[in-house]
Amino acid sequence: MRFIATSSALRGLVGAFALGLLASACATSGPTNEQTWVIDPNAGSTANIGSLTAAIQRDPQNSVNYNVRGSAYGQAGQFQAALADFTTAIQLNPGFYQAYNNRALLYREQLNQPQAALADYNQAITLNPTYQPAYLGRGILYRQNGQLDLAMADFDQAVTLNTSDAKGYYNRALIYQTRGNHVRAIADLDAAIALDANASEPYNARGLSRLQIGKNKDALQDFAAAVNRNKQSAEFWTNLGIAQIRTGDVQRGRDSINRAMVLKPGYGPAREALQSAEAQG
Repeated sequence: MRFIATSSALRGLVGAFALGLLASACATSGPTNEQTWVIDPNAGSTANIGSLTAAIQRDPQNSVNYNVRGSAYGQAGQFQAALADFTTAIQLNPGFYQAYNNRALLYREQLNQPQAALADYNQAITLNPTYQPAYLGRGILYRQNGQLDLAMADFDQAVTLNTSDAKGYYNRALIYQTRGNHVRAIADLDAAIALDANASEPYNARGLSRLQIGKNKDALQDFAAAVNRNKQSAEFWTNLGIAQIRTGDVQRGRDSINRAMVLKPGYGPAREALQSAEAQG
């Protein structure tokens, strides 16, 4: 996941480390798992932080500079420093909705302060009602809290505001899955995959929905695609193994599930899948 660092005024100043659309990238490994924070240690390099600090020293009242440095700190895993910079950016510019959104991301994913995150998302949306990343982030927060109706409304709005963002469709599909509406989930996951064919999670999610409606061969293809894109996921290997067993390739299915156990010893779903396979002979 990457922070949003506003920046027409900063092009050429900090390079790629601090300039990415971050605040809403999905990195879940499946419908039951929450988002995983992606760390880029290079963002916190001495040279990068030094150049950002120098920009702040030259213009200490420039809120954008604090937001960009906060983004770099956040990507580097220095969360308290990021929080301080986003807070300063907001103090200098109370209308800085991107900084509210970035701070909400920290509160939600790293600081375990969901109410503070909600307040910041609400403020970002109040300041800019068409700011899609805030709807997406708030929707994820609502989903994590089990407030599915509110989450669905935010994901609907996120998709409406940006029809080319795969993350909106993916997150909305997770709500459909939770509600057992796998046909609608598959439609959203089709859209997510069409928009971002390299992401592994939508393939895994679509495979789960296809299993639920009995399309085992199609599910097998999806889990294989997920594994091909991320060979380190015990969940993906387990799901692939289950689909292989269901389509008659029992030995290969056991091998896939055992691969999951190697990647994540004691992984419950893999252990249960192996036990089920043994019971079936």
